[in-house]
Amino acid sequence: MSFFEYAGLIAAELGRGVSATLIFTLVGMVVGFFVAIPLCVIRLYGQGIGRKLVSAYVEIIRGTPLLVQLYIIYYGFPKFLLPLGIRITPYLAAMVGFIINSTAYQVEYMKGGFKAISYEQYEAARSLGMRKWQAVIRILIPQGLRFSIPALSNELIYLLKYTSLGFVIQAPELMTKAKILASTHARYMETYLLAAFIYIFLTFVFTKVTDVVDKRLRIPGFAPQKIR
Repeated sequence: MSFFEYAGLIAAELGRGVSATLIFTLVGMVVGFFVAIPLCVIRLYGQGIGRKLVSAYVEIIRGTPLLVQLYIIYYGFPKFLLPLGIRITPYLAAMVGFIINSTAYQVEYMKGGFKAISYEQYEAARSLGMRKWQAVIRILIPQGLRFSIPALSNELIYLLKYTSLGFVIQAPELMTKAKILASTHARYMETYLLAAFIYIFLTFVFTKVTDVVDKRLRIPGFAPQKIR
């Protein structure tokens, strides 16, 4: 059987893995984005226990490998949840793990975007009669998110590739499907090459989409200048 015949034979099963990979990536990114916004604001402009809790969460998640986090969620949490009648499937464990991980990193990326805003803008907002949180919501958040787009674009690409770790808990993503197919047909090189080509293609598509978003939402006057 030639390479192309084999690719056609396993295309449907790999396609199901690609679907799961895209769901993990997009849901993890989108949910993480909306959760990260208030967490980032609390970390930068909040006070007291809330700020400390957010900082602790970010440092713990960034300080531990995603692989360890998936193991804890899938193998550790059931010890406490099964007595309550709650069962964690590989799919759910992977989804929760990717969301928790991506949220923490997006908080950090957004922090860099917010710090790119000059403090004079906040002072100007306060001088116009805005309260602290009015200035944060109306002036700082819109700009901070736009400054964060390049870093968040990288997080999207990273998350796409991090989903491959789902195979360690048998989440039905691309690498899990590739591993099963490679073992079934004893064609490891061809199977993993196909998986690699798929990741490259998805990365290319995501990169082009995020470039368009960055250009559309870029703040006037802050576009990178070409060196001639």
